Amino acid sequence: MASTKDYLDFILEHLSTLDEITYRAMMGEYIIYYRGKVIGGIYDNRFLVKSSKSAKVLMPDAQFELPYEGAKEMLLVENIEDREFFAELFNAMVNKLPAPKKEGNKIMAFDYKKEYKEFYMPKNKPGIVDVPAMNYIAVRGKGDPNDENGEYKQSIGLLYSIAFTIKMSKMGIHKIEGYFDYVVPPLEGFWWQEGVQGIDYTHKENFCWISLIRLPDFVTKADFDWAIAEATAKKKTDFSKVEFFTYTEGLCVQCMHLGSYDDETSTIEILHKYTVENGYAINITDSRRHHEIYLSDARRVPPERRKTVIRIPIRKV
Repeated sequence: MASTKDYLDFILEHLSTLDEITYRAMMGEYIIYYRGKVIGGIYDNRFLVKSSKSAKVLMPDAQFELPYEGAKEMLLVENIEDREFFAELFNAMVNKLPAPKKEGNKIMAFDYKKEYKEFYMPKNKPGIVDVPAMNYIAVRGKGDPNDENGEYKQSIGLLYSIAFTIKMSKMGIHKIEGYFDYVVPPLEGFWWQEGVQGIDYTHKENFCWISLIRLPDFVTKADFDWAIAEATAKKKTDFSKVEFFTYTEGLCVQCMHLGSYDDETSTIEILHKYTVENGYAINITDSRRHHEIYLSDARRVPPERRKTVIRIPIRKV
């Protein structure tokens, strides 16, 4: 369940005695900042703060709760109507929290890989994760991803053209509400083969796929439509295959695969074994697919050093 704007407004109203309170919408939730530092956030209409020493002193009986599956535990703030307590809590926490990362005198762009390590930087051992709804730029297609002149390579060019049109909108006249500077998230892909259980790497020409790049939550369908029109006019390219894609992946098993894409079978077998041993079952369907996130640039990184997140949908038995 995503948090409501009404609950956000309620919390912000009770934080109104503090200057420099800002927030960012993120995957249906809201991250709360004070003086540029992350204090906590609103998750499923719960106000949670980082479990710092200062917060523990002021809330010794506070419950530890997960903002979402796979994240670090945070402290639940129950006294949400006391403005004076909020001021005391935030002022106590802010001086002990790390300053925003800077490059020179410039605050570094928001990097989804670093901020959401549970989704983008899992360990090389299997783990369970519950992935919430996200918006993507997406292109659907079929064929061998290694074909230099194939549909897959063309789709990547289309995706990045739109991704960077949106990112660089800050330099033009189209202003996106809620925009903040960010690193374009990594390329992702859903993969399957019709009539095949699992993956047959000997017949890559039969691959069906959806190539994706995640969008920041502040990007609306209207902003996406603007980017399509803008890129079409500037690049004289047909972007009609690119779509605004919203997807809730849900419960999955995942881990980091190190090595060639062709060697993924051994990692997939480990994930399947872990799934069964922990009371789950693989749940690949027409709407839930094998998912990969590419953290290495295949043009520059040799196959044996490539990092790929492999994620497979599961269900509780």
